[in-house]
Amino acid sequence: SELIKPYLGSKYKVTEVPKSLIFYMSKHSGPVNEIQWCPVLEQSHMLLTASMDRTVKVWDAVDTGCCLKTFSCHSSAVRAARWSSCGRRILSGGFDSMLHLTDIETGKQIFSSKTEFRISALKFHPTESNIFICGGFSPEVKAWDLRTSKVLRVYRAAVQQTLDILFLPEGREFLTSTDAVSRDSADRTIVAWDFQSAAKISNQIFHERYTCPSLSLHPKESVFVAQTNGNYLALFSAQRPYRINKKKRYEGHKVEGFAVGCEFSPDGTLLVTGSSDGKVFFYNYHTSRIIRTLSAHKEACVSATFHPVLPSLLATCDWAGEIKIWQ
Repeated sequence: SELIKPYLGSKYKVTEVPKSLIFYMSKHSGPVNEIQWCPVLEQSHMLLTASMDRTVKVWDAVDTGCCLKTFSCHSSAVRAARWSSCGRRILSGGFDSMLHLTDIETGKQIFSSKTEFRISALKFHPTESNIFICGGFSPEVKAWDLRTSKVLRVYRAAVQQTLDILFLPEGREFLTSTDAVSRDSADRTIVAWDFQSAAKISNQIFHERYTCPSLSLHPKESVFVAQTNGNYLALFSAQRPYRINKKKRYEGHKVEGFAVGCEFSPDGTLLVTGSSDGKVFFYNYHTSRIIRTLSAHKEACVSATFHPVLPSLLATCDWAGEIKIWQ
Protein backbone atom coordinates (compact mmCIF):
# COMPACT_ATOMS: atom_id res chain seq x y z
CA SER A 1 0.00 0.00 0.00
CA GLU A 2 1.30 3.44 -0.97
CA LEU A 3 -0.35 4.89 2.15
CA ILE A 4 1.75 2.70 4.45
CA LYS A 5 5.14 3.10 2.66
CA PRO A 6 6.04 6.56 4.06
CA TYR A 7 5.59 5.25 7.64
CA LEU A 8 7.68 2.09 7.34
CA GLY A 9 11.13 3.62 7.87
CA SER A 10 10.20 6.05 10.62
CA LYS A 11 9.47 5.64 14.31
CA TYR A 12 5.81 5.30 15.30
CA LYS A 13 4.44 8.73 16.23
CA VAL A 14 1.87 9.51 18.89
CA THR A 15 -1.51 7.79 18.60
CA GLU A 16 -4.44 10.13 18.17
CA VAL A 17 -8.03 9.20 18.82
CA PRO A 18 -9.75 8.55 15.46
CA LYS A 19 -12.71 10.78 14.65
CA SER A 20 -14.14 9.90 11.25
CA LEU A 21 -15.37 6.79 9.48
CA ILE A 22 -13.26 5.78 6.45
CA PHE A 23 -14.73 2.41 5.42
CA TYR A 24 -17.88 0.51 6.30
CA MET A 25 -17.51 -3.17 5.42
CA SER A 26 -20.43 -5.57 5.79
CA LYS A 27 -19.93 -8.83 3.93
CA HIS A 28 -20.27 -11.07 6.99
CA SER A 29 -23.72 -12.50 7.70
CA GLY A 30 -23.03 -13.22 11.38
CA PRO A 31 -21.21 -11.66 14.36
CA VAL A 32 -17.52 -10.90 13.82
CA ASN A 33 -15.50 -12.50 16.63
CA GLU A 34 -11.97 -11.42 15.83
CA ILE A 35 -10.10 -8.83 13.76
CA GLN A 36 -6.34 -8.57 13.29
CA TRP A 37 -4.08 -6.43 11.09
CA CYS A 38 -1.43 -8.35 9.16
CA PRO A 39 1.72 -8.43 11.35
CA VAL A 40 4.06 -7.98 8.33
CA LEU A 41 4.26 -4.18 8.30
CA GLU A 42 4.67 -3.93 4.50
CA GLN A 43 1.41 -5.86 4.12
CA SER A 44 -0.45 -4.33 7.03
CA HIS A 45 -3.15 -2.89 4.74
CA MET A 46 -4.69 -6.37 5.10
CA LEU A 47 -7.19 -7.07 7.87
CA LEU A 48 -8.26 -10.55 8.93
CA THR A 49 -11.78 -11.15 10.26
CA ALA A 50 -13.36 -14.32 11.71
CA SER A 51 -17.10 -14.69 12.01
CA MET A 52 -19.97 -16.77 13.35
CA ASP A 53 -21.05 -17.11 9.69
CA ARG A 54 -18.39 -19.89 9.38
CA THR A 55 -16.04 -17.79 7.26
CA VAL A 56 -12.68 -16.06 7.57
CA LYS A 57 -12.14 -13.00 5.37
CA VAL A 58 -9.15 -10.89 4.36
CA TRP A 59 -9.78 -7.23 3.49
CA ASP A 60 -7.84 -4.34 2.05
CA ALA A 61 -8.81 -2.10 4.96
CA VAL A 62 -6.44 0.78 4.16
CA ASP A 63 -6.82 1.62 0.44
CA THR A 64 -10.17 0.32 -0.80
CA GLY A 65 -12.22 -1.29 1.99
CA CYS A 66 -12.78 -4.30 -0.32
CA CYS A 67 -12.94 -7.94 0.64
CA LEU A 68 -9.95 -9.68 -1.01
CA LYS A 69 -10.55 -13.30 -0.01
CA THR A 70 -13.14 -15.44 1.76
CA PHE A 71 -12.20 -18.80 3.26
CA SER A 72 -15.00 -21.26 4.05
CA CYS A 73 -13.10 -24.24 5.46
CA HIS A 74 -15.12 -24.44 8.70
CA SER A 75 -18.53 -26.08 9.06
CA SER A 76 -19.41 -24.05 12.16
CA ALA A 77 -18.74 -20.63 13.73
CA VAL A 78 -15.11 -19.44 13.54
CA ARG A 79 -14.26 -18.16 16.98
CA ALA A 80 -10.52 -17.53 16.57
CA ALA A 81 -8.18 -16.73 13.67
CA ARG A 82 -4.61 -15.42 13.58
CA TRP A 83 -2.11 -14.36 10.94
CA SER A 84 1.12 -16.33 10.77
CA SER A 85 4.22 -14.18 11.36
CA CYS A 86 5.10 -14.36 7.64
CA GLY A 87 1.68 -12.96 6.66
CA ARG A 88 1.09 -15.73 4.10
CA ARG A 89 -1.04 -18.05 6.19
CA ILE A 90 -4.03 -17.91 8.47
CA LEU A 91 -4.60 -20.20 11.42
CA SER A 92 -8.25 -20.61 12.34
CA GLY A 93 -10.22 -22.57 14.92
CA GLY A 94 -13.94 -23.03 15.23
CA PHE A 95 -16.90 -24.53 17.00
CA ASP A 96 -16.57 -27.46 14.57
CA SER A 97 -13.49 -28.42 16.69
CA MET A 98 -11.32 -28.03 13.58
CA LEU A 99 -7.96 -26.30 13.26
CA HIS A 100 -6.93 -25.12 9.79
CA LEU A 101 -3.79 -23.41 8.53
CA THR A 102 -4.71 -21.87 5.17
CA ASP A 103 -2.40 -20.51 2.49
CA ILE A 104 -3.97 -17.16 1.58
CA GLU A 105 -2.66 -17.20 -2.01
CA THR A 106 -4.00 -20.62 -2.98
CA GLY A 107 -6.76 -21.02 -0.39
CA LYS A 108 -5.49 -24.54 0.32
CA GLN A 109 -5.15 -26.02 3.80
CA ILE A 110 -1.50 -26.65 4.70
CA PHE A 111 -2.50 -28.23 8.00
CA SER A 112 -5.84 -29.44 9.34
CA SER A 113 -6.62 -31.28 12.53
CA LYS A 114 -9.68 -32.22 14.52
CA THR A 115 -9.47 -31.47 18.25
CA GLU A 116 -11.59 -32.93 21.04
CA PHE A 117 -13.16 -29.57 21.87
CA ARG A 118 -14.72 -26.47 20.36
CA ILE A 119 -11.99 -23.87 19.88
CA SER A 120 -12.33 -20.36 21.30
CA ALA A 121 -8.72 -19.10 21.55
CA LEU A 122 -5.56 -19.36 19.42
CA LYS A 123 -2.19 -17.64 19.76
CA PHE A 124 1.11 -18.10 17.95
CA HIS A 125 4.26 -18.25 20.06
CA PRO A 126 6.02 -14.84 19.88
CA THR A 127 9.44 -16.22 18.88
CA GLU A 128 8.72 -19.75 17.56
CA SER A 129 6.65 -19.14 14.44
CA ASN A 130 5.67 -22.80 13.98
CA ILE A 131 4.21 -23.19 17.45
CA PHE A 132 0.77 -22.12 18.60
CA ILE A 133 -1.46 -22.61 21.60
CA CYS A 134 -5.07 -23.60 21.30
CA GLY A 135 -7.83 -23.54 23.94
CA GLY A 136 -11.59 -23.77 24.11
CA PHE A 137 -14.40 -25.70 25.75
CA SER A 138 -12.07 -28.04 27.64
CA PRO A 139 -9.99 -28.16 30.84
CA GLU A 140 -6.92 -28.55 28.60
CA VAL A 141 -4.92 -26.06 26.59
CA LYS A 142 -2.60 -27.51 23.94
CA ALA A 143 0.61 -26.37 22.27
CA TRP A 144 0.94 -27.58 18.67
CA ASP A 145 3.93 -27.74 16.33
CA LEU A 146 3.01 -27.10 12.69
CA ARG A 147 6.19 -28.83 11.41
CA THR A 148 5.09 -32.18 12.83
CA SER A 149 1.31 -31.50 12.95
CA LYS A 150 1.39 -32.86 16.48
CA VAL A 151 0.56 -31.68 19.98
CA LEU A 152 3.77 -30.65 21.76
CA ARG A 153 2.42 -30.14 25.27
CA VAL A 154 -0.80 -30.24 27.23
CA TYR A 155 -1.60 -27.76 30.01
CA ARG A 156 -4.28 -28.98 32.40
CA ALA A 157 -6.35 -26.72 34.64
CA ALA A 158 -9.46 -27.46 36.67
CA VAL A 159 -11.66 -25.28 34.47
CA GLN A 160 -14.36 -25.77 31.87
CA GLN A 161 -13.39 -23.27 29.22
CA THR A 162 -10.47 -21.10 28.08
CA LEU A 163 -11.57 -17.62 27.06
CA ASP A 164 -8.26 -16.07 25.96
CA ILE A 165 -4.52 -16.77 25.81
CA LEU A 166 -1.73 -14.21 26.25
CA PHE A 167 1.98 -14.84 25.78
CA LEU A 168 4.25 -12.78 28.00
CA PRO A 169 7.38 -11.25 26.41
CA GLU A 170 9.85 -13.85 25.03
CA GLY A 171 7.18 -16.54 25.29
CA ARG A 172 8.60 -18.41 28.28
CA GLU A 173 5.34 -17.91 30.14
CA PHE A 174 1.76 -17.43 29.08
CA LEU A 175 -1.57 -16.66 30.70
CA THR A 176 -4.98 -18.19 30.15
CA SER A 177 -8.23 -16.61 31.23
CA THR A 178 -10.93 -19.11 32.10
CA ASP A 179 -14.57 -19.29 33.08
CA ALA A 180 -13.76 -20.82 36.49
CA VAL A 181 -15.53 -18.48 38.86
CA SER A 182 -17.46 -20.00 41.72
CA ARG A 183 -19.51 -18.23 44.34
CA ASP A 184 -16.93 -18.63 47.07
CA SER A 185 -13.74 -18.00 45.12
CA ALA A 186 -12.26 -16.57 41.96
CA ASP A 187 -9.21 -18.85 41.84
CA ARG A 188 -8.12 -19.94 38.40
CA THR A 189 -9.80 -17.01 36.61
CA ILE A 190 -6.35 -16.09 35.24
CA VAL A 191 -3.75 -18.85 35.24
CA ALA A 192 -0.03 -18.36 34.51
CA TRP A 193 1.89 -21.22 32.89
CA ASP A 194 5.50 -22.12 32.23
CA PHE A 195 5.53 -22.76 28.48
CA GLN A 196 8.34 -25.37 28.45
CA SER A 197 7.48 -27.48 31.49
CA ALA A 198 3.67 -27.05 31.29
CA ALA A 199 3.76 -26.32 35.03
CA LYS A 200 1.23 -23.99 36.53
CA ILE A 201 3.01 -20.93 37.95
CA SER A 202 0.01 -19.27 39.59
CA ASN A 203 -3.77 -19.35 39.67
CA GLN A 204 -4.11 -16.69 42.37
CA ILE A 205 -3.77 -13.63 40.13
CA PHE A 206 -7.27 -12.17 40.06
CA HIS A 207 -9.54 -12.36 43.10
CA GLU A 208 -12.71 -10.65 41.95
CA ARG A 209 -15.66 -12.83 41.05
CA TYR A 210 -15.70 -11.95 37.37
CA THR A 211 -14.56 -13.80 34.28
CA CYS A 212 -12.06 -12.06 31.98
CA PRO A 213 -13.01 -12.49 28.31
CA SER A 214 -9.81 -10.93 26.94
CA LEU A 215 -6.23 -10.11 27.89
CA SER A 216 -3.76 -7.67 26.33
CA LEU A 217 -0.08 -6.88 26.82
CA HIS A 218 1.40 -3.37 27.00
CA PRO A 219 3.85 -2.78 24.10
CA LYS A 220 6.55 -1.15 26.25
CA GLU A 221 5.94 -1.71 29.94
CA SER A 222 5.81 -4.97 31.82
CA VAL A 223 2.05 -4.90 32.43
CA PHE A 224 -1.05 -6.50 30.98
CA VAL A 225 -4.70 -5.64 31.14
CA ALA A 226 -7.69 -7.96 31.63
CA GLN A 227 -11.19 -7.18 30.40
CA THR A 228 -13.63 -8.21 33.12
CA ASN A 229 -17.32 -8.98 33.18
CA GLY A 230 -17.51 -6.44 36.01
CA ASN A 231 -17.52 -3.72 33.30
CA TYR A 232 -13.96 -2.58 33.96
CA LEU A 233 -10.41 -3.28 32.80
CA ALA A 234 -7.97 -4.43 35.48
CA LEU A 235 -4.21 -3.80 35.23
CA PHE A 236 -1.60 -6.36 36.34
CA SER A 237 2.16 -6.73 36.46
CA ALA A 238 3.41 -9.03 33.68
CA GLN A 239 6.12 -10.37 36.00
CA ARG A 240 5.71 -12.77 38.88
CA PRO A 241 3.74 -12.66 41.10
CA TYR A 242 1.54 -10.80 38.54
CA ARG A 243 0.03 -8.43 41.10
CA ILE A 244 -3.03 -6.35 40.30
CA ASN A 245 -2.60 -2.57 40.29
CA LYS A 246 -5.30 -1.45 42.70
CA LYS A 247 -4.78 2.24 41.88
CA LYS A 248 -5.73 1.90 38.21
CA ARG A 249 -9.09 0.70 37.02
CA TYR A 250 -10.56 1.58 33.63
CA GLU A 251 -14.33 1.79 33.87
CA GLY A 252 -17.19 3.29 31.90
CA HIS A 253 -17.70 0.76 29.12
CA LYS A 254 -20.02 -2.27 29.35
CA VAL A 255 -19.16 -5.93 28.79
CA GLU A 256 -22.40 -7.73 29.74
CA GLY A 257 -21.30 -11.22 28.81
CA PHE A 258 -19.85 -10.40 25.39
CA ALA A 259 -16.24 -11.37 24.58
CA VAL A 260 -15.24 -7.72 24.32
CA GLY A 261 -11.64 -7.23 23.23
CA CYS A 262 -9.23 -4.58 24.50
CA GLU A 263 -5.73 -3.45 23.57
CA PHE A 264 -3.09 -0.78 24.01
CA SER A 265 -2.19 1.62 21.23
CA PRO A 266 1.22 0.85 19.61
CA ASP A 267 2.85 3.72 21.54
CA GLY A 268 1.32 2.47 24.81
CA THR A 269 -0.41 5.74 25.72
CA LEU A 270 -4.02 4.71 25.07
CA LEU A 271 -6.14 1.76 26.05
CA VAL A 272 -9.01 1.02 23.67
CA THR A 273 -11.95 -1.27 24.28
CA GLY A 274 -15.24 -2.13 22.67
CA SER A 275 -18.48 -1.97 24.64
CA SER A 276 -21.71 -3.97 24.60
CA ASP A 277 -23.64 -0.77 23.82
CA GLY A 278 -21.76 -0.39 20.50
CA LYS A 279 -19.38 2.33 21.64
CA VAL A 280 -15.58 2.37 21.60
CA PHE A 281 -13.89 3.76 24.71
CA PHE A 282 -10.43 5.36 24.72
CA TYR A 283 -8.74 5.53 28.11
CA ASN A 284 -5.54 7.36 29.03
CA TYR A 285 -3.29 4.49 30.14
CA HIS A 286 -1.53 6.55 32.83
CA THR A 287 -4.50 8.34 34.41
CA SER A 288 -7.14 5.66 33.59
CA ARG A 289 -9.55 8.45 32.59
CA ILE A 290 -11.81 8.24 29.55
CA ILE A 291 -10.38 10.50 26.83
CA ARG A 292 -13.21 9.98 24.36
CA THR A 293 -15.95 7.60 23.32
CA LEU A 294 -16.90 6.81 19.75
CA SER A 295 -20.47 5.78 18.89
CA ALA A 296 -19.23 3.15 16.46
CA HIS A 297 -21.94 0.50 16.15
CA LYS A 298 -25.60 -0.20 16.88
CA GLU A 299 -24.88 -3.71 18.20
CA ALA A 300 -22.20 -4.75 20.71
CA CYS A 301 -18.71 -3.69 19.60
CA VAL A 302 -16.60 -6.75 20.39
CA SER A 303 -13.21 -5.64 19.11
CA ALA A 304 -11.20 -2.51 18.36
CA THR A 305 -7.63 -2.64 17.13
CA PHE A 306 -5.12 0.07 16.17
CA HIS A 307 -3.12 -0.21 12.97
CA PRO A 308 0.53 -1.14 13.71
CA VAL A 309 2.00 1.58 11.46
CA LEU A 310 -0.56 4.28 10.60
CA PRO A 311 -0.80 6.41 13.75
CA SER A 312 -4.54 6.80 14.21
CA LEU A 313 -6.20 4.14 12.06
CA LEU A 314 -8.58 1.89 14.00
CA ALA A 315 -10.60 -1.16 12.97
CA THR A 316 -13.76 -2.10 14.88
CA CYS A 317 -16.26 -4.93 14.52
CA ASP A 318 -19.62 -5.82 15.98
CA TRP A 319 -22.23 -8.45 16.76
CA ALA A 320 -24.19 -7.60 13.60
CA GLY A 321 -21.28 -8.60 11.34
CA GLU A 322 -20.11 -5.08 10.50
CA ILE A 323 -16.50 -3.94 10.29
CA LYS A 324 -15.61 -0.26 10.33
CA ILE A 325 -12.33 1.58 9.77
CA TRP A 326 -11.81 4.92 11.52
CA GLN A 327 -9.22 7.67 11.30
